[in-house]
Amino acid sequence: MAFLAYTIFMNTEINTPLLDKIDSPADLRKLPESQLDQVADEIREFLLYSVSKSGGHFAASLGATELTIALHYLYNTPDDRLVWDVGHQAYIHKILTGRKERLNTIRQWKGLAPFPKRDESDYDAFGVGHSSTSISAALGMSTAASRSGQKRKCVAIIGDGGLTAGMAFEALNHAGAQHSDLLVILNDNNMSISPNVGALSNRFAQLLSGKFYSSVRKSGKKVLSNIPAALEIAKRAEEHVKGLIVPGTLFEEFGFNYIGPVDGHDLSVLISTLKNIQKLEGPQFLHVITKKGKGYAPAEDDPVKYHGVTPFDLKKGIIPSNKSSSSLSYSKVFGDWACDMAKLDHRFAAITPAMREGSGLVRFEKEHPDKYFDVAIAEQHSVTVAAGMACDGLKPVVAIYSTFLQRAYDQLIHDVAMQNLPVLFAIDRAGCVGADGPTHNGVYDLTFMRCLPNIVLMTPSDENECRQMLYTGFQLNQPAAVRYPRGTGPGVKVLNEMTQLPIGKGEVRHKGKNIAILAFGTMVESCERIGKELNATVVNMRFVKPIDESLILNICEEHHLIITVEENVVQGGAGSAVNEVLAAYGISQRIVNHGLPDRLIQHGTRDDMLRDAGLDYEGIRNFIMHQISEPEKKKEQINS
Repeated sequence: MAFLAYTIFMNTEINTPLLDKIDSPADLRKLPESQLDQVADEIREFLLYSVSKSGGHFAASLGATELTIALHYLYNTPDDRLVWDVGHQAYIHKILTGRKERLNTIRQWKGLAPFPKRDESDYDAFGVGHSSTSISAALGMSTAASRSGQKRKCVAIIGDGGLTAGMAFEALNHAGAQHSDLLVILNDNNMSISPNVGALSNRFAQLLSGKFYSSVRKSGKKVLSNIPAALEIAKRAEEHVKGLIVPGTLFEEFGFNYIGPVDGHDLSVLISTLKNIQKLEGPQFLHVITKKGKGYAPAEDDPVKYHGVTPFDLKKGIIPSNKSSSSLSYSKVFGDWACDMAKLDHRFAAITPAMREGSGLVRFEKEHPDKYFDVAIAEQHSVTVAAGMACDGLKPVVAIYSTFLQRAYDQLIHDVAMQNLPVLFAIDRAGCVGADGPTHNGVYDLTFMRCLPNIVLMTPSDENECRQMLYTGFQLNQPAAVRYPRGTGPGVKVLNEMTQLPIGKGEVRHKGKNIAILAFGTMVESCERIGKELNATVVNMRFVKPIDESLILNICEEHHLIITVEENVVQGGAGSAVNEVLAAYGISQRIVNHGLPDRLIQHGTRDDMLRDAGLDYEGIRNFIMHQISEPEKKKEQINS
């Protein structure tokens, strides 16, 4: 059946008679178990059709089809809690929980959220988007149920990537010690362990989950507890036997009953195993083997390519665009710079927390494998290991998304800033990111970074400036950060030559009268256009820390209105840094800060988000015109 959905899609029409009758898990549970394989085929057919039209996270959902069906078939959702880690694999969950007809709107402006979201559906037990939160959240829910005397089941579904983060192990440790009634399902799509999947391991998993094995193990330990030596021998024998077949010793040490691995695409095995697990008490760990992209051959062959997709032709698959663009993505600018810089300085080290493709480091890994370090989903570790490298002579660069740097804030403060270590942060996806929505918007970094001691914080206005700032930060003997947005820049030519910029100095892009617009990073291009139209002075501030105090003071002398514009929350952002300069010098100048509002900007395109926030060209211009007209209105009110 692996290629069934793929061959079906050679036709233009989809045929989903069983799925058409399912609007909720209650409808799914009315079906006999014998029809569930057909439901899985129809769901894949529907998912392929829908996502190929709308785009979205694709391969992970295809791989989790049977598992999702089995969980909603056996568990009394939404009363029983299913907590999905990250949520890339939750499209099937959305299809089965009443959102099938809206799936074509996913990740679009005012459409379905890209991840489970509590206010979207009662079936979304926990809002997700970042990795490795599921076990902690499900444990909290299990604890709450126990405190209130409720018998509901709580299940955390986590991938093998998500399990690499320390938070997941912290939760496992707590759950095992607390002996919580919790099921953790490891959705493992790493094919290196596929040989473990087969008749023997499936049968063994069914036995391990059965009541007989569980009761024998418990009673045996009670009998042997009076004979310590015999009990120790029995424990060793048990672990030895299990270790021959399953890799579960680690999870047993956390206090979980390990079951698996099982074939995640065999519904009969999944259902029988889960039925047995439902009868057990205490923390259970089910290891499920799945294939990412299951049911669509191109996605099976290249799951990374089909992880998150834009609309594409199912018959042809994703075809690289032949369209040439004069604009480079900022990620590409960073990746090219890293390759060049590593040739110039043998101390260079690039670190990424599992974001090789997204951060533009594919080429770097090939050219400089000895200088490339992928630490998996471990943002805290990525920062501290960089600090350790910096202590002993290397020059580490941490390539990280703004939203994920939030997870390593303590390390940023304690391990880097406090010790004044020369670690450079290449902060990608700063500002509004688009379809992934609020969980992935990088809109707080200017606020949470500029308050740190010793750090130099830069905001490039274009591609070439980004390259020069990366070079500038690398040359410093202190912490530095360059934050840049997702996607392409204005199309400025990137110079091969690298020049160190003067620290803390902005540049006047246009000289005007009366009004001064102090723009940061991505906002410079629109502000420069507006400034020329209104004959306002426009400054590319470049540095958020240290801020260019002398330039700000000069601006205050020549202008009666100052407007700051940034793609960061207003609270504590770059505009606040300008306010602080005026306050420090006792300048009572009219100044207004424009940036992202104090609310979550919902998913859509990046343009949608900027428009909603009033940070597109029209929004900024309207904001400035309002500020110009506001004093006149007040004068009229006073005179009247």
